[in-house]
Parts: sequence; C-alpha cells; structure tokens
Amino acid sequence: MSALRFIGVFAIVPTTILLTISFFVLFALRKVEQQGLKAFGYVIAVLLWIAAALIFGAGVYTMTTGQHPMMPMIQQMMRGSMMEQQPMMQRQMLNR
Repeated sequence: MSALRFIGVFAIVPTTILLTISFFVLFALRKVEQQGLKAFGYVIAVLLWIAAALIFGAGVYTMTTGQHPMMPMIQQMMRGSMMEQQPMMQRQMLNR
C-alpha cells in the first residue's frame, strides 16, 4: 500500500500544468476587448481551477489513505466481470 501513497505525490504534475495553463488564459484575457470572449476565458479558467482542485484532492486522498478513490469501483467491476466469466469457465471445464 505504500506504493499507492507515493503515487499520490505525482498528482502535483497535472495540477501544476492546469494552473499554468489557467495563468496564461487569464494573461491573454488582458489583451482581449470583446466581452463575450472575456467571459468565455473566465469560464475556462474556473473550469481549469476546478479540474486542478479535483486532481490535487485525489492525490491527497491517495497519499493519506493509501487507496485510489476509484479503487472500490474498479474492484466491483472486476468482480462483476469474473462472475460473468465463471459460468462460461464451468461449462468449458465440463466439456473437457
């Protein structure tokens, strides 16, 4: 489980990239004079901040708990696919 805790540190990279992109979006907005384009730029910047916060939050969650937030869903999907394959595997064993 300690490996997953270490992987949470790597959430800093996409978070930094998104925040850098949002900086340049806001920087470019200073040159724009159309109000519609300015509003669109602010919306894009806010969406980038939200995405960065979600990624950073997932990284912090992974570091503190040692589990990825999507792990229970992935395990449930794996169990579901194994249950679907189990009758087919039993039929194959009976046919041998």
